[in-house]
Amino acid sequence: MRTLVIMRHAKAETSAPTDYERQLTERGHADAVAAGAWLAEQGVVPDYVLVSAADRATQTWEDVALGASWDLTLAEYDQGLYAAGTSTALDLVRGVDDGISTVVVIGHNPTVFSLVQLLDDGEGDDEAGNELALGFPTAAVAVLTYDGDWSELDEAEASVTAFHVARA
Repeated sequence: MRTLVIMRHAKAETSAPTDYERQLTERGHADAVAAGAWLAEQGVVPDYVLVSAADRATQTWEDVALGASWDLTLAEYDQGLYAAGTSTALDLVRGVDDGISTVVVIGHNPTVFSLVQLLDDGEGDDEAGNELALGFPTAAVAVLTYDGDWSELDEAEASVTAFHVARA
């Protein structure tokens, strides 16, 4: 069984020289650390982390890793994930080596929410599914399980087993 964690970056400032350069707010940093602590409490230990190369996403990863006591070097920063649509994001996950069992993806809405909705088979945790139906705000984290090769991951083939919106 494989684990896929999909997270939206934490709260970011509203303006910067470019959207790509937007930084996390103080609350965003705290929420990301809280998300990492929650993931560690769930027993999640990633083998690989795929992060949008936008500043707010890389800062979210650094804070999540701090909160979970994870190794920062697990991350691959992907410029394409910044502007990726749902199908491109899915293709990035499908490209993960099948020797890896737990993947964390940190990206942007609407793509990350859409990806969770696309993958969800509706057979996971009812409470998590109900919470997820309310939206995917900043610092939201969905944990999915999947039984198969990453390269074969497709629509409605993963179960949402946990959902959390980190607020410090």
